[in-house]
Amino acid sequence: MSRLALSGLLAAGLLATSATAQVVTQPITVTATPPDNDAITVPDAEEAKRRIEKTAGGVDLVTSDEVRDGRANSVKDILDYVPGVFAQSKYGQEDSRLSIRGSGLSRNVHLRGTRILRDGIPITDADGSGDTMEIDPLAVDYTEIYKGANALQYGAALLGGAVNFVSPTGRSNPGFLLRQEFGSFDSLRTQFGMGGVSGDYDYYVTPTYSHSSGFRDHTDQDYRRLNGNIGWRFGDGAETRFFLSAADINQKIPSALTRAQALSNPQQTSPNSFIGNTKRNIDSLRGANKTSVLTDTGEVTVDAFAARKELFHPLFGGFNRVLDNDEVNGGGFARWTDEQQIAGHRNETTLGVNLFGGRLQAKQYNNVGGSRGALLSDSDQISRNWEIYGETAFYVLPTVALIGGLQGSFASREYRDEFLSDGNASFKRDYDSINPKIGARWDYASQQQAFANLSWSSEPPPFSELSTTGVQNNIRQQDSKTLEFGLRGRSGDVAWDAAVYRAWLQNELQFQTVNNVTNVFNADRTIHQGIELGGDWTALRNFAARGDRVALRGAYTFNDFRFDNDAVYRDNDIPGAPRHLLRAELRYSHASGWYAGPNVDWVPQGYYVDNANTLKTTAYALLGAKAGYDFGGGLKMFIDGRNLLDKAYISNTSVAATATATSALFNPGDGRAVYAGIEYRW
Repeated sequence: MSRLALSGLLAAGLLATSATAQVVTQPITVTATPPDNDAITVPDAEEAKRRIEKTAGGVDLVTSDEVRDGRANSVKDILDYVPGVFAQSKYGQEDSRLSIRGSGLSRNVHLRGTRILRDGIPITDADGSGDTMEIDPLAVDYTEIYKGANALQYGAALLGGAVNFVSPTGRSNPGFLLRQEFGSFDSLRTQFGMGGVSGDYDYYVTPTYSHSSGFRDHTDQDYRRLNGNIGWRFGDGAETRFFLSAADINQKIPSALTRAQALSNPQQTSPNSFIGNTKRNIDSLRGANKTSVLTDTGEVTVDAFAARKELFHPLFGGFNRVLDNDEVNGGGFARWTDEQQIAGHRNETTLGVNLFGGRLQAKQYNNVGGSRGALLSDSDQISRNWEIYGETAFYVLPTVALIGGLQGSFASREYRDEFLSDGNASFKRDYDSINPKIGARWDYASQQQAFANLSWSSEPPPFSELSTTGVQNNIRQQDSKTLEFGLRGRSGDVAWDAAVYRAWLQNELQFQTVNNVTNVFNADRTIHQGIELGGDWTALRNFAARGDRVALRGAYTFNDFRFDNDAVYRDNDIPGAPRHLLRAELRYSHASGWYAGPNVDWVPQGYYVDNANTLKTTAYALLGAKAGYDFGGGLKMFIDGRNLLDKAYISNTSVAATATATSALFNPGDGRAVYAGIEYRW
């Protein structure tokens, strides 16, 4: 189907829905003026939770209070207790693997298949690849997790969905903040924060600095980051906010190891890491604006952003190159939400459009001791994306909503080869898709819900997959449909979040080896299915003293990702993620303000690292403990122990088509570590 026809079909469907609503609707009167302490452009965590739980599918929300009571160093620290999410660092904060429901497992570096957003605006590159290292966990007020096509409100119809990191504002976090963390591996982390309100204006700014020598050889890191925003309320129910973030990241990179090396001497790295001075240095600057206007029955939001990132990335060994990239991304977004009465029934509608793109000037040089040698390649990689989406929730009963949604996406990837001495490898590819969603949500009791949905998603390949030697003109986009059922809620001292899903994928981006050359290819059919269980339980109250409590929280994920009667890999497991993953914490909290308790991170069986299913990681269980004290008056402190039994384990792997015992695919996790911190707000 042509792009024009696809666009017309989608627009006609959405306009027809809107026109029908105009004929029979009756407006609901709602206030257009929020409380003075609430930002319009950035809802507080309580309001965000109310909104996200309208989703008929797997979602979650993590507040900063759940993260700041211990070391907050990486995205993993935010997402540890979210079922269905596999987040593991390779070393330090660098290049974490982030996979939701098996998204992007074939990516050995960076991520794809999940859209990373900051305040609803994409941080992922325009071609769909991305990093998490520019996210500072200390500069996040709360985090929204939308699994799969449940991220439709942001236009994201991807297998992994979207993760939205939301900034503090002067209205949500007024006053001053000083935080200091320190601990193992020469770790040091400092944060200053300042926010306030002055009439119609509010502001928040927080610079942070972190340093670590790293657990492994050649993993020194220095991160300098700045995040801030300023908001202006220019009328009743109208606000505009400007966001600014900057990062200066310097990270030494060790080599991956064989399994035997990783488990016997996890601190080592290959001599090539020193010879090639392998590292990843990033300088980034990002600006955005968000304007929201409340109407009598809904809200209109318009966003725009521009970002620039410079990357200097020496690599050595099998890929002896220096990557020297200069990238710009930008775009605009508009979203309209409305609540009306249709034939006496409540109806909520969302319509939106996203237009964003980017240009990457990518050069590769021969690596000479970590410096640029001879130029080996030069290209312009241009991405353009158009997305239009709509969703409506019609309440057939006051507690039962039927939900229908539709997203259309139009993407282009243009590769311009500027280094022609070895031939012209230029190409241009276009990808179009329509992704519907149907579902239902039943609020069967106060603070308790059941939901079900069937949704479609698509993922155009990023340039890293498209430019694989010899196959760039044959890679198709990855498509999937997912069936999901779930429950979430709270009753007294028990809260739960449970979902079961099955996704049928076509053209999943994977690896194959032909004539000893490994390339990306489209698997014919694959299946991703799983169970996600999370929650907390206050088991005891007034246990040893009046007002104290003993609480258990945890997240369990069951993953079953496999090829489906593939011509080469039959029904093999898809490599890269554990089959079972459990994270749990037992905590005692005293009324006077102190708390303490153990936690465990458990992978009870190893998982494959290759499509041929010849090589696995090993099982592990990590014991940790956390304690802290709230002195009152804004002063808090904590101590956070990790891997206290000093277990050698594999935290993160690359994947391959076929692996052997000599394959260097394994990244060992940190050994025993203890961190402490103190925080003061005034």
